[in-house]
Parts: sequence; C-alpha cells; structure tokens
Amino acid sequence: MAALSDILSAGLIEKDTNGDVLWTWCYPSVTHELRELYIRKCGLSSDKQELLPFVYSQWRRTWYYIYNCHVEENDNLPKVTDFSLVLTAKDFNPEKYEALCKIFTKQYRKTGNPANMLESYLSVITKGTCNGEENGTFTLANFDHRQAYANGPMRNVIETFGVETILIYTALLLRKKLVVYHPHLEDLLMFIRILPAFVWHRQDWSILFPYLSLDGKDLDNLKSNTAYVAGFTDVSVESRTDLYDVYIGLADRQIEISPAAKESFAMGKLHKDMAIAMVQSVEDDQKSNQQIIKDISVKTKELLNNLKTLATEHEDGQSYITLERLKDRKMPAATENFLYTLAVCEGLVKL
Repeated sequence: MAALSDILSAGLIEKDTNGDVLWTWCYPSVTHELRELYIRKCGLSSDKQELLPFVYSQWRRTWYYIYNCHVEENDNLPKVTDFSLVLTAKDFNPEKYEALCKIFTKQYRKTGNPANMLESYLSVITKGTCNGEENGTFTLANFDHRQAYANGPMRNVIETFGVETILIYTALLLRKKLVVYHPHLEDLLMFIRILPAFVWHRQDWSILFPYLSLDGKDLDNLKSNTAYVAGFTDVSVESRTDLYDVYIGLADRQIEISPAAKESFAMGKLHKDMAIAMVQSVEDDQKSNQQIIKDISVKTKELLNNLKTLATEHEDGQSYITLERLKDRKMPAATENFLYTLAVCEGLVKL
C-alpha cells in the first residue's frame, strides 16, 4: 500500500537506572551514524546540554524530531529514567510531529512495549490517521505545511531588529549564509524557524538547520549547502566567519556582516523602502504574523515583477536579464549589483 505520510522512521533512546543511554528500538532500520547523531542531539547523555521536551533539526535533507520524556512513577518502564522518541520525516512541520510524538509516547508509557507505537505508526503511514480513546487521535489532514511555515514570531523578529531587519531579508533573498546564535535552545528554535518566510515565494525550508553544533559532522553537513539559515547555542560560532555572510546574535540583538560579504549588502533606495514597509507593517497591532508575512511577500513580488520588466528575449525564446541592460539604466552601483545578484538567484540570468 502506498504511503500517505512523509514519515520515514521511528526510534527509541532510553536512559536506564544505571545512567547508560542506549538506542533500544527502531522501525524500519536506522544507520549507526544516525543513531549516534540522535543520541547526541536528544541530550539524555549530557548533564550540560539543555534538555527540552521537543527539539528538531535536519540532516542531509531529512528532518528529525525528538520528543524527550521523564519517566513517571505510574509508567510501565521500571528500568528507565528518561527516554526520547525520534521521528524522521521528509517535511518540516514541528506541530504535526510533536502531536504525533505525544500520542506514541503515551502508548509507550502505558505498555512499555514499542509494538503498540508501531501499530499506530503504520496506521498513520497507510491510512493517514491513528485513533486511540485514551491516547488521542491524529489525522494528517489537520496539518498543512503552509501553516507550519507561517507559524513563527515574524512580528517579534522585525520589532527586535527594526530597520536592520533588511539585512536578514537581503541575505535570504540573495541566498546567503546566515548563522543565528542564542544560548537557550528553546528561544533559538522559536526565532529561527520563521526566517525562510521572508522569502515566502520560494516556500523553501530546506535551507533551515535549526540546531547545530560546531563538531565536524554537523559542519560537514552544513558546508555541503551553498545557502542556509543555521542555528547554534555555542557562542564561539561568532568567530567562525567562514560559516556565515550574516551573523545574528539574538540574545544581544546584533547583526554582523562578514568582511567578505559586505559588498553584497550595500544599501540603496530599494532596501530603504522595504525596511520601512516591514517596520510599518508591524506597527499595526491588529495584524497577525500571517498578515505581516503576506505584506512582505506582496512587496517582494512587486520587486520581482519590476525586475522581470528589465529582461530581454534571447534566441532560445526565453527572456533573461543581462548586466549590460542593467548598466544601460544607469542605476547606482549598489542597486545594480543587488538587482543582478537577485536575478541570478531567481533564475532570470542565462548562465
């Protein structure tokens, strides 16, 4: 039967009464490399790492969602003090997978048997739903990816950085590398998830790496991408200018441009107009985050439509933007550079 769900696997990590953290169950198989990754990310094996109920990130185009639980007295897990349920999937949708994790973990607490979770897991894959009177009901149709994309504090981002938000917007529009730092993982995850919405027309959350460390494997995973938004809780990431074009220090509300990228962030009238529009949008207290995202999207579409009017038709019948055509318009150098780079990013230049 064809799968209705984007879920790829489920797994269990347990911390026993001796303090040992072990991978104890999965369906279907999970590689040793990924098991080590999930054990490292769940936080059960570290006294220093922040242990949140729910964390997520991606690894090589696969999203992983980790739901951490402390074993209670009434749970049917006598030899376990804590456990983590790990779900992997093709799509970004934290609310969907957190809801599913809650149902699965309720079943596991009650029975201590992964087979009960597996039954519900297979039901979601084949039927798009799982039902349980005591554990709750889950239906895939209730979770739209667009809701997940828009579910974040866009208003807070713009209110925090004001007109400097234009640096974040420009970095995303020009497919640059962004690094976000905050010492608290919960705050980091809440902030970073909304950033791809600044370029809503692309609907691309594959650029998002919400939770990384500075170890070799995480960085190898990150550096295989030409553009990204990456989150770190390690303050030393600020000194790693090789990792970013734009650094966002969320805790102290600072934005830094790396020396190598400064030319791409020369500001002109287009940037000023967009910055003012974003700030004005959040000044209306009645506007929801979704409406603010729409305001930015409308302004972006206006920019792109104006850019497309500068295209000329070529021999292949397609219209492209050329640097020569832009130079003919005798724009300021910063505007010319910005528009040509944007045209490249939008596939409007014949390379």
